[in-house]
Amino acid sequence: MVSFGLNASGAPGNWGMILIAGIYSWLMPYNSPYHIGLIVIGLVLLLAITGEVLEFLTGVIGTKKCGGSKRGMWFSVIGSVFGSIVGIFIGIPIPIIGSLIAALLFSGLGALLGAYYGERVEGKNSSEAWKVGISSFAGRILGSIFKMVCGFIALIFIAVAMLV
Repeated sequence: MVSFGLNASGAPGNWGMILIAGIYSWLMPYNSPYHIGLIVIGLVLLLAITGEVLEFLTGVIGTKKCGGSKRGMWFSVIGSVFGSIVGIFIGIPIPIIGSLIAALLFSGLGALLGAYYGERVEGKNSSEAWKVGISSFAGRILGSIFKMVCGFIALIFIAVAMLV
């Protein structure tokens, strides 16, 4: 569950799930009813790759959709990482999930501000830069949601494999 929660902050939580599931599968005796096989590990790997690709593409498409530059895209990524770290520490006063929600929102806000700054450095006026920033925010949030959905499906595969 911790690995799944890391997805909200943009961290590689799905890769953590693969690592944990792989170690679990390796340590669990093959004849145990709780053993998960290589097929499940392969499906989880496929879901992790899909989640990463979707997260990256939605962020890039979100920035490029409104005419964003490469500089705007890179500052969006940097702002997103910085924002998610700030969000984790600031949090929202909701037990257990408050920090995750804050990490997601601050990650989007960081993407917005980063894209805005990158576009302003490129010489765009404030109105154009805000459009790129808002589009980057939407792409970042949507990408994180896609990644979390892939992680949730991976968790279901792992849980079902352990129980069946």
